[in-house]
Amino acid sequence: MTVYYYQNVNGRLFILEKILIVALHLFARDGYEAVSVSQIAGELDMTKGALYRHYKSKRDIFDCIVQRMEQQDGEQARENEVPEESIEKTPEEYQNVSLDDFVEYSKSMFEYWTVDDFASSFRKMLTIEQFRSEEMQNLYQQYLVSGPTEYVKDLFENMEIKNPEENAVKFYANMFFYYSMYDGSADKAKVKCQFKHMLDKIVEEMKQ
Repeated sequence: MTVYYYQNVNGRLFILEKILIVALHLFARDGYEAVSVSQIAGELDMTKGALYRHYKSKRDIFDCIVQRMEQQDGEQARENEVPEESIEKTPEEYQNVSLDDFVEYSKSMFEYWTVDDFASSFRKMLTIEQFRSEEMQNLYQQYLVSGPTEYVKDLFENMEIKNPEENAVKFYANMFFYYSMYDGSADKAKVKCQFKHMLDKIVEEMKQ
């Protein structure tokens, strides 16, 4: 996993990276509010003073996690040649996406949000924290609920798919449902197959 906003000076990149990952794992397990800097430092076998040499506070760690998530989100969009920004910012990018290409992108994003360690931990953290602060609720909506649904709707409108808002909800609700199924299932490969099968079925109905 690569971090682009730090320079590697005498191993500092590795330490910064390790602190982020360990903190995110704790936030995903216990919730952001419940985790202390002492707990993060203890998991890393370092003192609080040593941790503070790299990050000013728990909030600083959290802000860097969100920054990293924004970077990874953009990378996923660029790699799959789908719009990275909202339709208001880059309307021209929404003109060149086919439904079939977007379906493949959605399948890869399901893999990303369930299998990628950073993304799946970020998703779990927001799920735990969404009811504890307005900021967390806004992030939860942005990344996992209203944000992606609105994105799908804008793409469907440009593809001239009928009832774009209704179909966007159906399309994304399938992904959202199977995120939870995946997290709680012992047979994750089966859930992944079920998700893809249902997604293909929804798309076929949309094409009729």
